[in-house]
Amino acid sequence: MPQGGFSTQKSSVMLRLDSISRAISAMARIRTDRRSSAAIVAAASSSTPSPQPAKPARPRLVGVVGLGRMGRAFAENLGAAGYPIIVWDAFQAQIDAVVRPGIIAAANLADLADCDVVITSLPDDDALASVATGPQGLLDMLATGAIHISMSTVSPPLSRHLAAAHAARSQNYVSAPILGNPDMAHTGDVFILAAGPHAAIDTVRPLLEVLGQRLFVIGEEAAAANLMKLAANVLTALTMQGVAEVLALLRKGGIDHRIGFDILTNSLFDSRVHRTYGGKIANERYSPPGMPAPLAVKDLRLALAEAERYSAPMPTASLVHDRLVTMVAHGWTNLDWSALGLLAARDAGLPDIIPPESGTADRTTEQAAIQTDKMSALSVRPIDQVYPPSTAGKRSADPGEAINAGHVTR
Repeated sequence: MPQGGFSTQKSSVMLRLDSISRAISAMARIRTDRRSSAAIVAAASSSTPSPQPAKPARPRLVGVVGLGRMGRAFAENLGAAGYPIIVWDAFQAQIDAVVRPGIIAAANLADLADCDVVITSLPDDDALASVATGPQGLLDMLATGAIHISMSTVSPPLSRHLAAAHAARSQNYVSAPILGNPDMAHTGDVFILAAGPHAAIDTVRPLLEVLGQRLFVIGEEAAAANLMKLAANVLTALTMQGVAEVLALLRKGGIDHRIGFDILTNSLFDSRVHRTYGGKIANERYSPPGMPAPLAVKDLRLALAEAERYSAPMPTASLVHDRLVTMVAHGWTNLDWSALGLLAARDAGLPDIIPPESGTADRTTEQAAIQTDKMSALSVRPIDQVYPPSTAGKRSADPGEAINAGHVTR
């Protein structure tokens, strides 16, 4: 073989061997890199757990102010869920009725100073403003970072004011009115409408979820929850007025009201409002009140004020507001707002479905109470006498003197 040909062949073989060697080295490096990567991932997985979202700290102490039927239900349900509770009301009898192991009594509002969260359940703007902004009120004595939850049905302007006032003191204000009646509050079946700072709502979410079957978070502006609540109450009142008129028509036309109610609520009109309040109207079951007529007047008045603010005409709501005022004028201040049905029946010239002198002993007692309310209006005390700003902690022993006879708070 020629010398030149041999050299060329040798060079070619050497090149191939070099290529093979480089390929083997590369594969070895890849395997090493893979093993190293796997080891790093495994080590990271074993030594560094996946980050978990931090759970809000459970409040050390929760205060409840206002122990009407709603506030009492809130205190009892939170106590049963293991929250440490301290309660205060303007009337000592209301406090005595709710105190038990796990629920302790405050001598005055100042005793709530150590609370992380304070829930207020009060009847109207004046009562809430007195408790929150009066001398020795919540604004003055709550600690930095504390959360005030107002579950009252109050005006959006008051909520805006309280939200700003609490924020100026580095406190938090959450508006959380409810949809439902006191019976639903006791069973934890109310719906809660919440608005306020996101961080504050995240903190109190577990607490609010104990109190209701569903929590609706509307946004960060506290007043939005109050507007939503007022709108819902307007719709409930309009529904009751419609049911009242229809049942009066059916009775005048000779159709048994029970048959009419059964047909309506088991066909197209089977909503919770139609069934609950329609049932009260069909049976004239207006006492004890879930929402006394004066509070209903207040709620529609607040809604109409917002309607005027936003130039949103509500002619039907204005009419029902006047119907509720008529109930108060008749002295029915301790009847449920569903007594719109009674008013419609009376306007139609219909007799009471169940006369006071008939029925069982319980029914007779109930009807006698209703008749008393029909005959004479209760004397309603100014709210500054119910929650006197200058005498926080001084309480009457007689809750019967309270607005709405029994201090129904909302």
